[in-house]
Parts: sequence; structure tokens; C-alpha cells
Amino acid sequence: MAKAVRPKTAHRTPPAAHFVLACLVLLPGCAGEQSAFSPFGVEAETTLALTWAMTIALGLIGIGVLWLAFHAWRAPPDRMDHKKGMRMVLWLGGIGPALFLGIMLTLSLPKMRAMDLARDDLTVAVDGEQFWWRVRYRPSGGAEVVTANEIRIPVGRTVAFDLDSPDVIHSFWIPGLAGKLDMVPGRTNRLVVRATRPGTFRGVCAEFCGLSHANMAFDVVAMEPGEFDRWLAEQARPAGAAQGPGGELFQAYGCSGCHSVRGHGPVSAIAPDLTHFGSRRSLGAGTLPMNPQNTATFIRDSSVAKPGSLMPAFPGMSEADAAAIADYLHGLR
Repeated sequence: MAKAVRPKTAHRTPPAAHFVLACLVLLPGCAGEQSAFSPFGVEAETTLALTWAMTIALGLIGIGVLWLAFHAWRAPPDRMDHKKGMRMVLWLGGIGPALFLGIMLTLSLPKMRAMDLARDDLTVAVDGEQFWWRVRYRPSGGAEVVTANEIRIPVGRTVAFDLDSPDVIHSFWIPGLAGKLDMVPGRTNRLVVRATRPGTFRGVCAEFCGLSHANMAFDVVAMEPGEFDRWLAEQARPAGAAQGPGGELFQAYGCSGCHSVRGHGPVSAIAPDLTHFGSRRSLGAGTLPMNPQNTATFIRDSSVAKPGSLMPAFPGMSEADAAAIADYLHGLR
């Protein structure tokens, strides 16, 4: 009689391995320029420390509950009478949690205190628009400096963000610096921060505000104090001279009716200030890499990159004119 051959079964990966693999895949998202797990500010570092403390405490509580459940399952039925059971409920269900939550609250409250702000600390007013960021630096004893879609702050100095919106509710969030705060029309909310290390990071709008909500980001550059002071002084100056016919075309197409280029025409506060446009890191509030080709395309029809943008399209503008205006803008440094 022939011996029966047992069919081979496919090797199956246990569910625990799937969970570990999923965690490893997601782990790179916990680092980088837009992550609360890569803090560069005092508040974000404190929040991360509290998060880890609560996570560890939750893990220990979970292990304890599982141990009790396993112990109760293996214990004989007559091991615990009513009196012992009520005593366990009192300590583990009432007194223990109250003590634990009281300790956690006592340790957390001092961390929730807002940072002190001195009279000579830097104030940065940020307005969330549809769909870009108006940024105004207000140094103590100096004139206001207006930029757009990029924020720079000095390391080790306290900075106050005054947050507002002229249209709809936005939410200002720099994950590695501090928690998010809403920008409500008609109300100014203040967020006080202090960067702890230099670097380039990313902020976003965390409240749905329209079609291009997802295309509303900004670069955050934390700089050494001396370097920041030199940068701010440079930003306060008018734009330098730019070569080529792009400046005349900028005026001819009516771009100056909405955009300001200090030193190159009238001042307008309708759209982003372009005075030092060529020195910025991104185009369209973090939507596109900064280069003349992208700028020319954005000028002719911004809705291609930012649906719902309030900037008018120029379907009759030639590619040559758009390229000339883009070259002019990139020369503004």
C-alpha cells in the first residue's frame, strides 16, 4: 500500500510579526522636519517628555492588569472572599488611580505654564490667508518687516507669535516647536515659543480652510541669534535692482496692484509681499520647489498648483513674458 503524502502547508507569518513590521514601516514618520518626535523648541520637548511618561505609565498599568487577570484565572474559586475582593476594588479601582492621577497632574501642571515674555522680546504677527501666510516681524525698537510664507526665529530667544486670520479659521502648527493654535477671524491668539537648536523645519495649517488647505505650508528656519539679526536687517531693506524687462512687465500686467516690492513701485497689502522673493526656499506656501520654471507656470495660472487660489490667471500671457517676470522676481534678494 502506498504511503499517503501529507500536503505541505504554506508558512504563515504570525500576527505579532505583522504588527512589528507595521511599526517599523511607520517609524521613519516619527522623525524629520515635520514631526513632534523631532522637537527643536522648549514646549515641544516638554510635550514629548510628558507623552513618553504617560505612555510608559499606561504600559505598566496594562501589564499589571494582565498579570492580575492571569493570576485570577489560575487561582482557585475559594481563594478570595467578599471582604478581600472589596478591599482590592477599593485600592486598585479607587485609591490607586486617584493617587496615580494626582501625581501625574502635579508633575504636569508646572510644564503647562506659559513662558515669560519680556518687553524687548521679538513679536511675529502671522495672518493665515487663503491660502498663504502673511508674516510681519516686530522687533523691539525697530520698524516692522513684512515677508510671506516663511518664518525665521533666533535660537535661544523667546518669540511671541500673534496669530490672526482675515477670512476663515486656520490652525497654526509647527510640530517640532510647539502645539497648534487656531487663527480665528477678529481675534488675536498668542503663542510664546523658544527654539533650542538651529535647523530648517516645516509648519502647516492644521484646520481645513478650503480647497488648497493641503497646499498651505511654510518653512521654519531656526537661526543663531547673530545670523538672525543680520538676516532681519537685510529683510528690512528695499529690494535690490533686478536686470531685464521683467520689472516693466510686472507693472504692465498689473502684478503691482496686489503684490508689494519695496523700492520697485507702490505698496499693496492684498497679496504676498515679494520684496526679497528670490531668497525664499519654496514657492506658493511650500507647494513647489523654488525655481524660475515653476514661478513662470505659477504666474500664468496659480490654480494649477493651488486650486481655489484667489490669484487671477493670465491665459493671454506669453511664456516669454512669464519667464521674464519670473527672472525678475528671482533677482529680488
